[in-house]
This record gives sequence, C-alpha cells and structure tokens, in this order.
Amino acid sequence: MGELETEKHVQYILAIEKKKDDFESLVMDHLRMSGAYWGLTTLDLLEKLENVDKEAVVSWVMKCQDDCGGFAGNVGHDPHILYTISAVQILALFDKLDVLDIDKVSNYIAGLQNEDGSFSGDMWGEIDTRFSYIAICCLSLLHCLDKINVEKAVNYIVSCKNLDGGFGCTPGAESHAGQIFCCVGALAITGSLHHIDKDLLGWWLCERQVKSGGLNGRPEKLPDVCYSWWVLSSLIMIDRVHWISKDKLARFILDCQDKENGGISDRPDDAVDVFHTYFGVAGLSLLEYPGIKAIDPAYALPVDVVNRIFFGRKGLP
Repeated sequence: MGELETEKHVQYILAIEKKKDDFESLVMDHLRMSGAYWGLTTLDLLEKLENVDKEAVVSWVMKCQDDCGGFAGNVGHDPHILYTISAVQILALFDKLDVLDIDKVSNYIAGLQNEDGSFSGDMWGEIDTRFSYIAICCLSLLHCLDKINVEKAVNYIVSCKNLDGGFGCTPGAESHAGQIFCCVGALAITGSLHHIDKDLLGWWLCERQVKSGGLNGRPEKLPDVCYSWWVLSSLIMIDRVHWISKDKLARFILDCQDKENGGISDRPDDAVDVFHTYFGVAGLSLLEYPGIKAIDPAYALPVDVVNRIFFGRKGLP
C-alpha cells in the first residue's frame, strides 16, 4: 500500500508560512485563516503541533476578529462565517477558547440566521447549507446552540434534500458530496439524523468510489483526495462506511503524496497544496491509518480536542 511520509508532510506545512511572497501564499492571502486551520489540524493529527509557536498563532487569530464578533480570513479583511469557524477551531486545537468573548462571537453567528432557518455567510446575504453547518458546529463548540432556532435550522437543511438521498446548497440544487457532509454533519450535531434515508444516501455516496479507489464529488467526475473526507465522514456518520473499499481509498490517498518534498495533491502527480494535504491526512485518520490521531467526522477536529471541549480535560463524560 505504501507509507505515509509523515516527516516530509510536517516540514512541507511548516515551510508554507515562511514563504510569504510565493504565488501560493499570495493567492491564499484572503483565506489564510482557513489555510492555517488545514495546516495546524494536520500537524495535530500527526502529533506534531508542538512545532508551532502557539502564542504567535493565537495572537494573529485574534487580530483577525472584527468589531462585529466575526473573524476574517486575514488581518484587514472582511469577516465571514467561513473564517469564523476556522478561527474557533484553531483556538480549540490550542485549548485557548477562553481568549474569546463567547457572547460576541456567538451573537455574530446567531445574527446570520434567516427567518426560514437558513444562514447567510456574512452581511451580504449569500445563503448556503455550508453556512448552516458552520453555524451549528461553531455554536455547539461554544456551547451556545440555544442562541439560534435549531428546529428551523434543521427544517431548512431537510428542505435541501433531494430524491437521490443527497443534499444541495439550497432547495432544489443538485446533490454534491461537500454539501452532503455539511448537511449530515449539522444533522448529526443536532441529533437529527433520523431525517436521512441512510440506505439511499449511502448508495449515492458509495457510488462515488471509482476504479482507482478514490472518491469523486458528483457522478462522472474525476476522483479527488478532498472527497476522502467529504464522502467518508458522511458514510461514517450514517453507518454505511462498510459499503466502500477502505484499502483502495487509502492506497489512492498515499499515491497522491509528494514523497520527495511532502504534501498531498488532489490526484497522483499533480501539484500539492495544504488543502489536499489536510483532507488526505484527515481521510486516512477516518480510515484508522496507523500513527494518525482519530478525527471526529462531524466536528472535523481531533477526537481528543472534541472530548476536551464537551467532557473536560480527561475526555470522560
């Protein structure tokens, strides 16, 4: 099957922050918060988070917070729910949620809920089930789910369910594996998985595996390492992961490694990036690959971090 080049991936991630002027860094400037979440979570899954200056990261994250309570993708940019959850997740990794004004952040997120239960991404009003998931996940991590109308939020997500069992970004939109993760994850966190036809959705998801072992996001598309997370996590949450070949998927992910310089790409022999490196390692974590910490399929954080948030430092109920 091959081996995970752990040390090379760690060095690849650590080197990204030092390359402030290269093309990859410049085009990611506006979403650096998300990039930081992908890289830092990968390091934590590989048990290498100690290689990072925690205080420097926390200080930078807090500089990205807007007066409204939300976080931007970088200092000087506009706040958005996408970057707010990344900021919260980063602080959770470092056990530093106590630096937040919880009411300020949670009120910002709650204020993005619309009358029909959906969520906007920011003040400009774009609606997407991604934002529903983010709001529910983030408020759950902050113990503030009671600040939104959960019933309406769940009903809106259910309204985005399609005849094939999948979910789209809005009612009537086509099923997509990324949106399915968001909807299944939100329903899992709110205890609402009974709204899903698990066999029908499981069939749609397992059909995403192609001959190479990789997974795609929609029918007739090429496989992509990132769907190792979107599809696999959903299958786990609905208890249908045994419907795909785990060994073939693990082999596909490992084949996408840059074994010389580190990093993981979308497909074998393509250019690597931190996005696919994270989702590749996270996918291997879900596959219980040796040497990688367990990740929670709903919260997209290491299980020990989630346990610490909900059950205390020892991770016990």
